[in-house]
Amino acid sequence: MIRLSKSVVGKLESEAVARVIENSGYLGMGAVVNLFEKDLEEYIGSGYRCVCVNSGTAALHLAIQAVTRPGDEVLVPSFTFVSTYQAITGAGCVPISCEVDPTSLLLDLDDAEKRITPKTKLILPVYYASNVTMVDAYQEFAKKHHLRIIEDAAHAFGCISNHRKIGSFGDIICFSFDGIKNITSGEGGAIFSADQKVIQKVSDARLLGVCKDSEKRYKGERSWVFDVTDQGYRYHMSNIFAAIGIVQLRRFETEFAPRRRHIAKSYTMLLSGNPNIQLIPMNYDDTVPHIFPILVLNGKREELMQVFKEKDIQFGIQYRPNHLLSYFKTSYALPVTEDIYSKILTIPMHPELSDSDIEFICSIINNL
Repeated sequence: MIRLSKSVVGKLESEAVARVIENSGYLGMGAVVNLFEKDLEEYIGSGYRCVCVNSGTAALHLAIQAVTRPGDEVLVPSFTFVSTYQAITGAGCVPISCEVDPTSLLLDLDDAEKRITPKTKLILPVYYASNVTMVDAYQEFAKKHHLRIIEDAAHAFGCISNHRKIGSFGDIICFSFDGIKNITSGEGGAIFSADQKVIQKVSDARLLGVCKDSEKRYKGERSWVFDVTDQGYRYHMSNIFAAIGIVQLRRFETEFAPRRRHIAKSYTMLLSGNPNIQLIPMNYDDTVPHIFPILVLNGKREELMQVFKEKDIQFGIQYRPNHLLSYFKTSYALPVTEDIYSKILTIPMHPELSDSDIEFICSIINNL
């Protein structure tokens, strides 16, 4: 079987986890989490602060809660994983489903602008398939309309825009470190911001809202006499997850990023002349792709999926638009998004995919 995605972990990660289990005396949130946060801050650069949590969804939830009030509206593309929407409603806000651009598959600002109301307080762009080409446009839009902006960069760890790493500029940026992302901590996520009030709010909220408990946890201590001023959750990262993340971060630039870029460039070269396929234009020198989606044209998607099944090649349909889901269903259609959903197909992308696998996959697609 050729897997669609996979966790690439091994002896180094196992040894790091073993050290936490055998030597630290504590498996929950402590000094190892603090070390991972510092390593991430150093990697991203620019002085932005980092708060690690136990999932990318938790990162989004806490970030949204930090800058909104219940009932506020959030502009968001429908074409994203459901976690983005669950984070919005989890914070008591209302997701306003927007179209995506048919070429980039990113939030369409012309459509979003039409959906602004007095209740709109936040724009939440999603860097689908690690595409960060619209970063500056989103920043300008938020400034123009006096909105906060939270970037869902779950797919975009390690990506660069205009010589700047994603996470090193902007308002609030959220990453995911789940098992198949560009780096993994087993499960995990992170919030980056230069806004100290936001950092303090999410830092407290991840530990059930206990004020300034993070500082105690880093020292292996607990807060016994404390106050709680806001809603909090059990969203903190464990030392075990952080130990995995530290190793993965050290492997990222030398192993994972170059291989992912090579795979994306190979797919692009081998598939670019196919009249039945539309690719997302990206600069893979600056992009570290988490997934590799293609649009299958001329009604060929079902045929391709059937051949992939016969050849034991995994594929994905990422994602079902949220405005079509019962819980988030809208009274209006999003025709561009719905057309993309009828054509989208993700093909295998992970660092252990071989060149022969890439050639085999592309030969099948090119024989449609």
